[in-house]
Amino acid sequence: MTAPRVRDHLVFSHANGFPAATYARMLAPLRAQFDISHVDAFGHAPGYPVSRGWPGLTRQLMDHIEAQADGPPVWLLGHSLGGYLSVLAAARLGPRVRGVVLLDSPLIGGLTAHLIKLGRRTGLDRHLMPLRQTLQRRTHWPDVDSVRAHFAAKPAFARWDPQVLSDYASAATVPDAQGRRLLFDRDIEHRIYATLPTRSVHRAAQHVSAPMGFIAGRRSREVAQIGLRATRARVGTRLAWVDGSHLYPMERPGETAQAILAMLATMRGDAAPDRAAP
Repeated sequence: MTAPRVRDHLVFSHANGFPAATYARMLAPLRAQFDISHVDAFGHAPGYPVSRGWPGLTRQLMDHIEAQADGPPVWLLGHSLGGYLSVLAAARLGPRVRGVVLLDSPLIGGLTAHLIKLGRRTGLDRHLMPLRQTLQRRTHWPDVDSVRAHFAAKPAFARWDPQVLSDYASAATVPDAQGRRLLFDRDIEHRIYATLPTRSVHRAAQHVSAPMGFIAGRRSREVAQIGLRATRARVGTRLAWVDGSHLYPMERPGETAQAILAMLATMRGDAAPDRAAP
């Protein structure tokens, strides 16, 4: 009698400020092939503090992965912050990880890493990351409809898929005495941006034994600023593009899902020898 086939497990990690439930439309097509789990909100769980280089956030993801006990190696998928955390975790977990797909999380190396480090000393980093905007974010609304209307009026959110915007309005806020309150603490979100690892993610990527792939937004400011030289050197031909900005998973969730599935199909072939290993 043939044993039932064990489904592959995929661990998804979200971008800073965007809880995992925001990505429900993107993840839905993946569920036909993968069991999917995720950390709901990085940086807000006791015991996982935000500090330079993100050791606490990396441990939060690693603990989540290791809690999927006795299963086969997992696939890691991450957007922005989540991609960087996936690389840092994969470098330490070795054969526990079968592959890593980065969604607009370009590896930082060389001159760019130096400029970010310099920017922290001079204040120029606020031009590379949304530090000021984060601290000025509105935190309260009377209801979910007001949350949705507030963000729909902003240019960066106006391009979002309507259902994704509705999912975000619900997932990124929680009920309180005033109606709805922002789930992510602005100070913690700011601290995550301000403590972005520079060279350590690039170094960690060299120690990831599993295949890695990268999907970039064609109009991503982050990709344009950081470049793809270090990323291409690591992922090789496993690089694809989706039309959109850094937030293309929210703008084009269906197209993003298909790009992820195509990338994972390629990487499954690349990782085949790992599957056969005892």
